Amino acid sequence: MKADIHPTYELIVFRDLASGEAFLTRSTVTSSKTIEWEDGNTYPVFDVEISSASHPFYTGKQRILDSAGRVERFNARYKGFGA
Repeated sequence: MKADIHPTYELIVFRDLASGEAFLTRSTVTSSKTIEWEDGNTYPVFDVEISSASHPFYTGKQRILDSAGRVERFNARYKGFGA
C-alpha cells in the first residue's frame, strides 16, 4: 500500500436523528462534533436521518396502504366516463 493516500479508519458514533439510537462502529467518515460514549471516552459523532433503528423495512413497522379503497374511489370517480 502507498503511504498517506488512504483515509483513516477510526471509531465513530452514528446517531439516528429519527429514533435517537446511537451506534459505535469504525468508519472513514469524519466529523467535527463529538459525543461522550457509555465507556467514558469521547468519539466523533455523525448524525444520520435514518438507520436500521428507524427504517420501516428493518423495524417491521411499515404502513399498509389502503389499495382497495383507492381502486374503489377511482372506479366511483370515473364510472360514467366514456359511456
